[in-house]
Order: sequence, then structure tokens, then C-alpha cells
Amino acid sequence: MKSIAIGIGKNENIRKAIEIFENKYEVKTELIYDDDELVKAILNDEIDAVVRGSLPASGVIKEVKKHFPEISRATYVNGEGHEFLLSPVGIDEGATVEDKLKIAISCGEFLKRLNKEPKIAVLADGRKGDYGRSEEISKSIDDSEELTDLIKENTNFEVKNYYILIEQALNDNCNIIIAPDGIIGNIIFRTLILVNSWPSCGAVTFGINGIYIDTSRDQTVEGYLRSLIFAYKLANL
Repeated sequence: MKSIAIGIGKNENIRKAIEIFENKYEVKTELIYDDDELVKAILNDEIDAVVRGSLPASGVIKEVKKHFPEISRATYVNGEGHEFLLSPVGIDEGATVEDKLKIAISCGEFLKRLNKEPKIAVLADGRKGDYGRSEEISKSIDDSEELTDLIKENTNFEVKNYYILIEQALNDNCNIIIAPDGIIGNIIFRTLILVNSWPSCGAVTFGINGIYIDTSRDQTVEGYLRSLIFAYKLANL
């Protein structure tokens, strides 16, 4: 029987989701009430998966990085006929081209383990024709072009630079969306998931030995349930 540790915070939707989850799957659940215990669970090889649940957990990733410095996260979005990983989504992640290259490779390798062929969309702060409108926009466009080239050089994944045109990337059914940085990625996540109610399974964490699904403290019952099921299925791969 698989064991899953789940964070319990102020949002009671997580408790309702756990009740539904336990009625559907043969699983052992362990409830976690503070950051320190959640970190211990992530580092515990005897626990098959950990879900942040509704804990604020602001210091969890920082603590886990002391043991696994190369951590990154990607939100698994599946809604409106689309299924894709969105990354970076942590506001302090994806600051450099090198960071985003590692993220893109991690996302691609993860999809390969799920028997899916990676199709990567790289995003920037503007269209290609917007170059020169500001130093920030020009740098973002330069970075996106460099990142696209590096992904081509270091992988056999399909990749295209869509610049700011995320709608075209979604219309082309790209299953990995690489945002210009973690702040923009977080805003995209909040717009799609928390405002527009696209289904999400939570954010899968790369660069650790175990399975940790990062979730929003503001999720619905259905959102938390998807994350629990996602963690369970990953634990059974």
C-alpha cells in the first residue's frame, strides 16, 4: 500500500478532498500540520509521495534546497482540451537561461516517463518585432532565442520560440510552456487555474529523490483531489 503525506492548513477543502481520495484508492495517508514536518516527509524515503495541500509552506522549498540544490517545479495543467507543463512557476525560479534550460530538460524527461513526446514552447516578454522597445524586452527576446537554440543543441525535443504569443503555443498543442521567468509563470498559473478555473494537478518537483506535489493554499476540493490522484499515480509508476 502506498503512503502519501498531505499538508493541512486553513483551507478545509483539502480535508474534503482527502475523504473522497481515501474512498477511491487503497492508500495510507499521513496528515502534516507544519513546514518542518512536511520537509521531513519529503526527505523520508519510506513515504511514497508528499502533497503540500493547504499548508502555507513558504519555507519548504528553501529547506529542501539545502539537500537538493537543483530543485525546480512545473505545474501540470489539463483543461479546455490542453494538457501541458508550465514552468517556471516559483517566483524565484527561472532567472537565467541556464536555469530555464535545466527546467526544459526536466520537463521533457518527465513527459517521456509518462510516454508522451515533449513539444516545447519558449516564451518571451514581447514579439520578435518588439525588440528595442526597452532594455528588458530586448533582453528577454535575446534570452528566449538563446534558450531555444540551447534546447535544440542539448536534446532531441521539439521546440519553438513563440515569444509572447502563448495563445499560439496552446493552439499548437505544446505540452511544455517555458515562461520568461518565475514571476510571469506564476501569473499565468494564477490566471488559468485560480481565475479561469482550468484544471491543474499541482506542480511536480524536479531534482529530488522522492515525489513532492506543490499545491496552492487556495485550491478547490476538486483541485486538491486531482493533486492527490496525480501523486498516487506517480508513486505507482
